[in-house]
Amino acid sequence: MLDRFFLTVALVMALAMIFKPISNCSAQDQSGQTLTPDTPYHAEKKEPVNHSVEFSIVVTPPYHCKVLKVWVPVPQTDFAQQIQDSQFSTFPNDVKPQINNEPVYGNRFAYFEFHNPHGAQIITHRFKAKVWNLDWQLNPKSVETVKKWPDTFTSYLQPQSLNQEQKFQQVIQQIASGSNNASMPLVSAMNWIDQNLAYDHINASLRADANHAFVQRRGHCSDYHGLCATMGRALGYPTRVTYGLALFPKNSPSHCKMEAFLPPYGWVSFDLSETQKLVKKIQTSQELSDSQKTGLAAAARKRMQSGFRENSWLLLTKGTDYELVPKASNPARVIRTAYVEADGEVLPEPDPANLKKREFSWMTSHRYTADKAFKKPFKDLSTLTDD
Repeated sequence: MLDRFFLTVALVMALAMIFKPISNCSAQDQSGQTLTPDTPYHAEKKEPVNHSVEFSIVVTPPYHCKVLKVWVPVPQTDFAQQIQDSQFSTFPNDVKPQINNEPVYGNRFAYFEFHNPHGAQIITHRFKAKVWNLDWQLNPKSVETVKKWPDTFTSYLQPQSLNQEQKFQQVIQQIASGSNNASMPLVSAMNWIDQNLAYDHINASLRADANHAFVQRRGHCSDYHGLCATMGRALGYPTRVTYGLALFPKNSPSHCKMEAFLPPYGWVSFDLSETQKLVKKIQTSQELSDSQKTGLAAAARKRMQSGFRENSWLLLTKGTDYELVPKASNPARVIRTAYVEADGEVLPEPDPANLKKREFSWMTSHRYTADKAFKKPFKDLSTLTDD
């Protein structure tokens, strides 16, 4: 009887191990790795470029401003980029910054506080950055389904509330029901955005606003990726909007992308807006044959859906809706190049890509020097055919 009792106990314990609740094992992927948003990137690194960066923010405070506050993102070293020799200076007032990390996403900022500033204040950040191309080579069939995400992913799973919530949910249901093994729902959401949104330099939110993108069906890169991030979250994928610098001369130095956490790949970067613009350039080219257009457009879309990040883009900030340190008047929706307040009032965000805009409360100037020539993947068609 005693032997039978011990045998029964052993059998129950074994069955409990086999059929343990999914919620207890959901903190790991199928390879046994712990699921955490702090997971470093897992991608093929190649073609590093060393950039010397000189980036200035010129702020003109209102007349008789008493306190001017400026938060400037500080790029950090990670798997994809190495930052060295970071130095800040100000002119004409000499102000030393506080360096702080906000607690939600770990973004780092240099905080400047100017008292009774007279005239424009210039903040300059000089540093060196070594940046790689990243290629995830994502296969949708290999992406694992997570039944219950750990609590650490909560901030990456909360969709932005939408004014047209019923219409949005109808689109989400169509996307989810129309996906198959070869095209996971997130890729179907990207395809929906590609087919329904138009890039617009003027009618844009600059705030990764899914509401603006869904209602207006147009906007900047942040609107594309804000909507895609919200769609991804509605479909059960942790997502985040990432903002950074394009390390070559352009009117608006900032550019954003969207990342999704896709086990076993971890965080994967996607650029929907630049891919759409590149495909349009291919399709309207007078120099390409129809077969070349078809092949290059397919290659551009495949590269985007496989996960890609270029060596001429530098990550500055991750995530949306977080408190700055020290606290600003309001949480920051996104920060592209700086966040500025004068006597507690947020100074309007500049958009130098808007042809109709002539007045700015602050503006950026920038100079980049690379140690070698590099190709721009969203302009140079040869990058789509390189082995």
